Amino acid sequence: MNWQAISFDWNQVRAFLATAEEGSLSAAARALGQTQPTLSRQVSALEDDLGVTLFERAGRAMELTEAGRDLLEHVRVMADAATQVSLAASGQSQTVEGKVVITATGALATYYLPPIIKKIRDQAPGITIDIVTSNEVQDLTRREADISIRHARPTQPDLIAKLIGDTAAHLYASEDYIRAIGPITSLKDLESADFIGFDRNDGLIEEMVRHGLHLTQRNFTLNSRSGTVMRELVANGLGIGFLTRDIEQLEPRVKPILPEELILPVPVWLVTHRELHTSKRIRIVYDILAEELQKSPMV
Repeated sequence: MNWQAISFDWNQVRAFLATAEEGSLSAAARALGQTQPTLSRQVSALEDDLGVTLFERAGRAMELTEAGRDLLEHVRVMADAATQVSLAASGQSQTVEGKVVITATGALATYYLPPIIKKIRDQAPGITIDIVTSNEVQDLTRREADISIRHARPTQPDLIAKLIGDTAAHLYASEDYIRAIGPITSLKDLESADFIGFDRNDGLIEEMVRHGLHLTQRNFTLNSRSGTVMRELVANGLGIGFLTRDIEQLEPRVKPILPEELILPVPVWLVTHRELHTSKRIRIVYDILAEELQKSPMV
């Protein structure tokens, strides 16, 4: 192979082919999703690199010269080969097989993962997905999971993390519960209310004190380690919960309480092990999760 003889850029060749097929620079630019000046520069650069004139400019129309007609057949063969390469790569992604374990909170797995999993199944039907719902941080370094969706940035050096976006948590309760406890004009009005917490609320209580809301363990009359259960308890009027703001779109029975006074930032991180990121099946699932989660109402 004489590599020195290949002196042109494929993007320039593609611009030439599109112009020849479409008949004008403007039509070719629309077909390729580019601007006309960019396409014109690519065609001119190809002519300069090859040392020939490929088009006769006649107003807006582009007529092939004899050199252009000679080149066109070769370029069509190249385009067919490029198409086959794309199809072959797509076909390989369809044959990727194996298991991928995803861990996420129960609420996220319930409300957001199903349509994303469907897209993964459509694109890579050979991949088997296991979903582990947990509020605990699964240890990716010990292969308890392949991909984790977390609300905290990992600190282990062997992990790769992508920040999907930021959401926030506020206080929420049902309309019935809000009416039952009377007017709420400040956080102090909530200090005798019933709260729904997790199994350990010491850290949450400390965080609330920093925001001016003084609670004790006695406020937490109900606790659940499941975010999904917590949402249902709040929606059924059993107390106040700290929920992410997407609950407003998912559950019309739930309303925010003083949302401007108490805001807890909640980042969303997508995490995998550095070595697993080179696995094709892990990479396919990771990339689809990243793309779809960034479009979700969660962030």
